[in-house]
Amino acid sequence: MTKQKNSAPLSTPELLAPAGSPACALAAFDAGADAIYAGLSKFNARERGENFNPDSMARVIDYAHKLGRKVYVTLNTLVKECELTEVAEYLAELEELAPDALLVQDLGLLRMARECFPKLTLHASTQMGFHNSAGLQIARELGVTRVVLERQMTLDEIAAVKASTDLELEVFIHGALCASLSGQCLFSSYLGGYSGNRGKCKQPCRRRYFSKAGNGFFFSPQDLCTIDLLPQLREMGIASLKIEGRLRQPDYVRQTVSAYRMLLDAPPEEFPKLLGEARNLLSRGCGRKWSHGFLEPESGRTLIQHNALGAAGLLCGTVSELRENGFAFTTGKRLHLGDRVRVQPQSGDEGPALTLTRIYVEGRPERRALPGQTLFVCCDKPVPERGLVFKIGESFPDVSARLAALPPRRTALNLSVTLTAQEIAVEVLNAPAERFTRMLDLAPATGRPVTAEILEEEFAASDSPVFRLGEFTASISGKYFLPASRLKALRREFWETIRETLKPEAVFRESAVGLEKFRRQYTALSGCTLPAKLQETVAMKPNGAEPGNRRAIRADRLFDFNKLTNEVILPEFCPESKLPAVRRAIKAAAEAGIRRFRVTSLYGLALLDGIEAEEIIASTPLPVCNSMAAVELARFGVTRVMAHIELEKSSVEQLRDHSPLPVELYRFGRPVLLISRAAIPATGDFRDGRGNEFSVRFDRRDGLTRLYPRKVHSIPRLPGVYDYYDLTNAHWNFPETGTFNFDSETGWL
Repeated sequence: MTKQKNSAPLSTPELLAPAGSPACALAAFDAGADAIYAGLSKFNARERGENFNPDSMARVIDYAHKLGRKVYVTLNTLVKECELTEVAEYLAELEELAPDALLVQDLGLLRMARECFPKLTLHASTQMGFHNSAGLQIARELGVTRVVLERQMTLDEIAAVKASTDLELEVFIHGALCASLSGQCLFSSYLGGYSGNRGKCKQPCRRRYFSKAGNGFFFSPQDLCTIDLLPQLREMGIASLKIEGRLRQPDYVRQTVSAYRMLLDAPPEEFPKLLGEARNLLSRGCGRKWSHGFLEPESGRTLIQHNALGAAGLLCGTVSELRENGFAFTTGKRLHLGDRVRVQPQSGDEGPALTLTRIYVEGRPERRALPGQTLFVCCDKPVPERGLVFKIGESFPDVSARLAALPPRRTALNLSVTLTAQEIAVEVLNAPAERFTRMLDLAPATGRPVTAEILEEEFAASDSPVFRLGEFTASISGKYFLPASRLKALRREFWETIRETLKPEAVFRESAVGLEKFRRQYTALSGCTLPAKLQETVAMKPNGAEPGNRRAIRADRLFDFNKLTNEVILPEFCPESKLPAVRRAIKAAAEAGIRRFRVTSLYGLALLDGIEAEEIIASTPLPVCNSMAAVELARFGVTRVMAHIELEKSSVEQLRDHSPLPVELYRFGRPVLLISRAAIPATGDFRDGRGNEFSVRFDRRDGLTRLYPRKVHSIPRLPGVYDYYDLTNAHWNFPETGTFNFDSETGWL
């Protein structure tokens, strides 16, 4: 890896912690986190967590800002057409909350935030899949200031991408890993509609699977731990180091943040000595076996061990007895009241989690159990027979009093102050308040004159229980001496006047402007008019099945195009080292007369810049779920969008009726459920414990493993949309078919 040539001291990157609840937020800040990321109850990728309501989020944001820390809010799920108005209202509320940034995945949501709520700073979630310099060109044009990189990049790839951009980069450094490329997993959604892209993942990757060659946990990666890689990440100039874990408890957050904080603050000569202490702290977090994830190629090859149960935590024992009011087991670890445990079925399916509130050891109520003792746990949840008991968290001090003591958010008033030698005037810019004026007789300053900064600092010291200073501007006509006591008295008088004459509900909400702008833009949208006969597209593989319609558009993968090809499909993943080859192949296709290009990842839009193209289609796995995403893609020359394959019929119809671009439907084929750079310890066909069948295939050309369902996805034609048939891994007339979420009344959840 290339090292910096200068000898200037390296800056310390931001340490970013997960906060699945207000209690986790306090734990993170207490342990030294520079920032947290947290979500409201909807539209975030961890909806199964406790999360925040607007009041608790406002209190935590204010608390963080008093500490000089930051809060990033996650709004990082895909959004259906019917949800756009609700999302706009969320964005308006978030603009009022004023977090330090918003993490987004959905292109339509990103556009709405950027165009209608410009005060929101935007970060691109890892689920947007940015993984090379071409992608970062698109990220800049999208208006984001920071990109959370794809989690399956190596250190060398991260370094190469960092050298290509001045955008802030954020990298995951600790926690659970997904087997799939970020945002490109349909596994959970396929098995029941619980979409990982909607924050509802049921983690089927952690289950046991069965094949002729053997059984095992084929998709369950080890956890990420990078404490020994921190010097390299710091050397690269990564802006933010991110800890995963919004479904974890405060004890995990405290211990993990403390370990990384200690190492980031350590002098270089002390770093090696502190690694052992950091490991001890992290071991109390009750995770899985540690690895370097995908950051090192060798680690990626050994990341998944098929014989390792996918459950997180410290294994304590096996359930030996079940009763109506609980269960018994002999523990191999010390346990205390307040600790959290999960009872995992032997299949690897998700088991119930609970806090130890009442335990009996040898028939007596106790506060703790020692290794080798048999304890009975009082529990009202169903527990699996011979379930494996994992400790997943330690007791944590009750912080409810601290949380209750956080002051509620006060309403912000935007002030404009004008100061002359004869008068001070204060205008409230966002409320119908009378202009506050007082006569003065100021002398020229011989020493320190009053400045805009002094005025802002003083007026910020509001003692009002309901109002606070928002935006502030000041105009001073000269250099004057204004005694501090006089300025303090003026400030008190102003805020007293406001308290007596203005009610919070009278303050104008600037976000209302953004809401109205969105409503005008959305009302103006309408579906486009299509020809009476729509030409279908068929994706081919070399020497594979032929299209049923000879007039169909033939689509081939970029490196497989031939004289019969009408359209080329760009790779969904392209590491930095392979960008030149992809650029050359695109140029060769264009020189061969191909004018149709299918983009499967945002980076492809940058590679097509300057290429003569009649059609650019945004296609799976690049998700398009709403008309605002189509509007955004049209900026980059996209002429058609494929409806995201997770959508149910009604959502596809709503997208069709509002999208300014023609919509295409994946009607036939085996969709890729999961794409991974990890070495998957299985090949060919396999099944799960419920009889669902799948196949795994490794492609030597791109080094990626793909998971497919056995059933062929086959759905009826939908009027007003183009048809797409995928024969790359399917044959006509295959007897076993399914419709994914298409025929579901609720669709993906």
